[in-house]
Amino acid sequence: MSRVVHKFTRRVPEWQPRVTPVKLDEATPEQLDALKVTPSNTKVSAYVLTLAHDVESLAVRSPLFNAIMYDEGGMSRAERELGALAASMVNRCIYCAAVHADRHAKLENDTKVTDELFAKGAEAELAPRDAAIFGFARKLSEAPPNAGPDDVADLRDAGLDDAEILDLILSSALFGWANRLMHVLGDPVRPEDGA
Repeated sequence: MSRVVHKFTRRVPEWQPRVTPVKLDEATPEQLDALKVTPSNTKVSAYVLTLAHDVESLAVRSPLFNAIMYDEGGMSRAERELGALAASMVNRCIYCAAVHADRHAKLENDTKVTDELFAKGAEAELAPRDAAIFGFARKLSEAPPNAGPDDVADLRDAGLDDAEILDLILSSALFGWANRLMHVLGDPVRPEDGA
């Protein structure tokens, strides 16, 4: 027996699709081609197999995702994960929040930032750069017009350059969209005994 997860944690739950994923052994040549570029370049998840029903979208989505989250230059990988985490927390996407909190903690070899965010949310006490990143991504995710010129100035004051600011906007905005897909297409679940 499994239960839907409602609490933020770094422990990544399983994702249970509501729409039947494409079966690899039944995929069309077009679907197989689109599935060659998975979001993390590691595996084909049930989520990506579900997205494969719309092969045209998946074919452009995965390379875009990889470019935003994994390309070299600009903001660090950990900071991109922090932007994605802020969006996922605002959108209450338990699965994505866990994935990005776990990645951030592993990239930083430290759980302090994610522990603080999960304990205190927007009131978390973070280093100035992390606070500016999380605060901007949170405002952008709550309502894009809330992230205004003063917030961009705060990012610059925290040491971000224009390329890093653009990376933050892209990673946060990407997860505004990704979170909505995750919510509608499936549920984060864990076995009852493991809460």
